[in-house]
Amino acid sequence: MQNVIEIIKLLLMKLKSPFILIGLLFVLWMLFFDSNSFLNHKRLSNDINQLKKDKQHYIEEIKKDSIALKELSIPEGLEKYAREKYHMKKENEEIFLIIE
Repeated sequence: MQNVIEIIKLLLMKLKSPFILIGLLFVLWMLFFDSNSFLNHKRLSNDINQLKKDKQHYIEEIKKDSIALKELSIPEGLEKYAREKYHMKKENEEIFLIIE
């Protein structure tokens, strides 16, 4: 703490006006210590960009799911899904699974 006071006194002696020192302290405060600092602004900007990417991803997923839902809403689509996914069959049918 004593070291900081000595540095401030030295700066005051070197500078002709204390307003320059106060201005520098204000700029440092706004860049690093304030709640709206540059560092917080940069972090929040990165968060916003990531959320925009996530939003686009989920919009694409919703489109895919909507198409799948439309296909499942008709009986032929539902039958196709049941046969492919759950290997269901009609009576008097045999299913041969080929595993690659």
